[in-house]
Amino acid sequence: MKKITKLLTSGVLMGATLLSPLAMAEYPQRPVKFIVPWPPGDLEDVLTRIIAEEMTKETGKPATVVNKAGGSGVVGATEVSLAKPDGLTIGSFVNDLLTIKVLTKSVPWDFDTFEPVGIFLDYPFVLAAKSDAPYSTMAELATYSQSNNVSLGHFGYQAGPTAMTFQAADRLNINFSSNAPFDATNCSVLANGDADVINTTTQLILACLKSGDVKILTSFTSTRLNLSPDVPTLDEVAGIPLTTWNGLFVPKGTPENVKQRIAEIAKKALKSPQVKSIADETGAVVYWQDAEDAKKRIEEETFLSNQLVKYLQQ
Repeated sequence: MKKITKLLTSGVLMGATLLSPLAMAEYPQRPVKFIVPWPPGDLEDVLTRIIAEEMTKETGKPATVVNKAGGSGVVGATEVSLAKPDGLTIGSFVNDLLTIKVLTKSVPWDFDTFEPVGIFLDYPFVLAAKSDAPYSTMAELATYSQSNNVSLGHFGYQAGPTAMTFQAADRLNINFSSNAPFDATNCSVLANGDADVINTTTQLILACLKSGDVKILTSFTSTRLNLSPDVPTLDEVAGIPLTTWNGLFVPKGTPENVKQRIAEIAKKALKSPQVKSIADETGAVVYWQDAEDAKKRIEEETFLSNQLVKYLQQ
């Protein structure tokens, strides 16, 4: 009887091993689709395509990027939320899809709908002014604004960086005499005098940064920009650690070994000379933050984003 029991137990264990995700055929068995919920051409799209190319090279299975724009990222992210948790549909998401939009109940998913594979990009958001402006730091801007008019140009009142700019202004006693949204806060907005200070990205002002016509006052990034290593981040000057970042996400329940394989490929892709060149050229902060740390970061940012939402509703 003991012998039979032992054989039966061994058979059950062997069957469980054969059925476990770790014992499945190597991922992926079929083509993989990365969904970028924005039009092509921006940093998250370019970097996700590099990751997809690396996956094709590493696995021999086609990996493509599909741009599914609409609803400020909601259309594409919704498709990922409805996909099977098999690692064959991967979302490349900006952080407000996981935090602010969930807090404000403006999306058809919850906090636990997606699982992070890893975070790989801080967008190079900055606050910038003309190089001959009589202030070069946020403290100097605060002092100057008390007795002079300073106008602010931004991306719109619903944009996270705009809210962070207003919150920083409150904390640092910066008085913006006026503010206005622009379709593109670029070099011409400053050159034409449409705004004295703009909330923008280094991509949009790269030409005038290189020419020396524009300077950066602070960056909305987790580390200082390589384009301006002497300029402190918004967290350093105003205690606002929120950034605008992008990461890879899969539906909840995706096997751990699949997520690990995606992460391995992504990390390898992001170490390429091509990615370094993109980071050097645009000021983007490219790195890899693993799933566990990404979860903690999202939890922390959800708390901070909740405070920001309450601030905007005041």
